[in-house]
Amino acid sequence: MFRDGTARPTTGWCSAYTQVNLIAVPADWAQDVALFCRRNPKPCPLLDVTEPGSPSTALAPGADLRTDLPRYRVWENGVPVEEPRDVVTHWRDDLVSFLIGCSFTFETALRGAGVPLRHVDQGRNVAMYRTNRYCRPAGRLWGPVVVSMRPVPARLVGTAVRVSARMPGVHGGPVHIGSPAALGIADLNRPDYGDPVRAEPGDVPVFWACGVTPQAALMASRPPFAITHAPGYMFITDIPDIDQQAA
Repeated sequence: MFRDGTARPTTGWCSAYTQVNLIAVPADWAQDVALFCRRNPKPCPLLDVTEPGSPSTALAPGADLRTDLPRYRVWENGVPVEEPRDVVTHWRDDLVSFLIGCSFTFETALRGAGVPLRHVDQGRNVAMYRTNRYCRPAGRLWGPVVVSMRPVPARLVGTAVRVSARMPGVHGGPVHIGSPAALGIADLNRPDYGDPVRAEPGDVPVFWACGVTPQAALMASRPPFAITHAPGYMFITDIPDIDQQAA
């Protein structure tokens, strides 16, 4: 469907399958990105790395990373210059793609445990925010941690923590619960990425590390060229989400 032109956020799609973030950079930046992921595994849990120029990934044999995401971002010197539905004409033979686990993956498990997903129920993308916490730099790459936020009823926060913590390959448990100000977030109604999500009475904001973090690093570090997913428009793999559960 995405290859044929459907473009919408993937939260709630293909339940029980792993979703991932994409960042593709020229080969001379690949070592920096790999080290950045290794040093910052919470926001950047790395699930696959491609060969230079290859649009294929072992996470979904037969898929094409140039066409099979619903929306992309093309970056030049740290600035997003286009959000196309495919990147066939932008692809380069030296691009190395990194596939990073996405928290949309554990939403099926959250729902199954009785935790409501307000953004899904409201037909919205998840809310994402740049924080006042910084990643450990790697080579030329540095930048702030980005988080996703889901309002959770106070009585179910412990459940949300336990369920997500079992999936470290897709960010695992939350990095913060409660006050947005502690993360430097001034207004939950003004996310940096995604959509504002309406909380219900008794909800507590719960924040998970987010795979949009490398995009914040692109903005800070300004490599000459990159391709990423558009925030919330993920690559859906063939890997069952149960495979992300720690033993």
